[in-house]
Amino acid sequence: MTRRRPLLAAAALSLLGPAHAMIPAWPTGPVRLVVPAPAGSSLDVIGRLLAERLGRSTGWSGTVVVDNKAGAGGLIGMDAVAKAPPNGQMLALGFNGPVAFAPHLYRRMPYDPAKDLAPVVMTTLQPNVLAVSARLPVKTLQDFIAHGRQQAGRMNVASVGLGSASHLTMELLMAEGRFTATHVPYNGSPPAAQSVAQGDTDALFAAAPALLPLVRSGHLRLIAVSSRDRFAALPELPGMAEGGLPGIDALVWNGLFVAAGTPAGVVDGINADINAALREPLLRAALHDQGLAVGGGSAEAFRQRVDADSRHWGAVIRRIGLTLEA
Repeated sequence: MTRRRPLLAAAALSLLGPAHAMIPAWPTGPVRLVVPAPAGSSLDVIGRLLAERLGRSTGWSGTVVVDNKAGAGGLIGMDAVAKAPPNGQMLALGFNGPVAFAPHLYRRMPYDPAKDLAPVVMTTLQPNVLAVSARLPVKTLQDFIAHGRQQAGRMNVASVGLGSASHLTMELLMAEGRFTATHVPYNGSPPAAQSVAQGDTDALFAAAPALLPLVRSGHLRLIAVSSRDRFAALPELPGMAEGGLPGIDALVWNGLFVAAGTPAGVVDGINADINAALREPLLRAALHDQGLAVGGGSAEAFRQRVDADSRHWGAVIRRIGLTLEA
């Protein structure tokens, strides 16, 4: 069943002339929102909040289906969208790892983020949080670095996946803090956080939503955020500069992508709807409660953010000397 475009997007298209008038109405069927992370992960929380809100919108009503495609550090889910028909019916809720980091990490990839994916809008922005096992005798970032040096490689650190911001931020922290540890990658934040809570690993960087239940139960301790300075949504946690590492400033963005070649009018319509949703007080409050800063803005601004992040982390990856196999 064909559904009407949201009025704001339709009005904008009407000003662009006959060429844009030929773009078919969107969406023309169920919209799949691919989340390249497992259910219960911080990315899944964001995806379901957005899907619930968009499902109540004119033109989206009853059409948004969340599709978790976890694995390979997000590559599997993003590859599915990169190879989807360019009609906007399949969206990906992407993040830094499989878009900005992966081209510098992997010798071969199943898709080219710059050529096969089109950024639509940034949805949220947040630092990762450094969480340690409650059993670990550390309460500050300086304590953690000192403990890592004392353990001389015997410490185990988890991540939410190879090549993720969780992984790279810990590698950068070890390089800057001059200690080593064994990296243990997991498929998403829920199992990674559980590994620290159970004592199988000692620490990880991850987004706050997946960690908070284990913090409340007393199994994890949060000691810092990965941004250089304190973060407004998590003001009680010190930044890297307060811990003596001002050179680390690692923020994680999430945002929507479609297959390259999707008509500009469709991209603009999705962008307008997401921006409208992100302005709503209830959704903003729900995201803030998860320790997230609300995004928004134009597709071009998001593209520029992705490109800048790729250049920055490409230099870091080359300095660390990290290479992965897809």
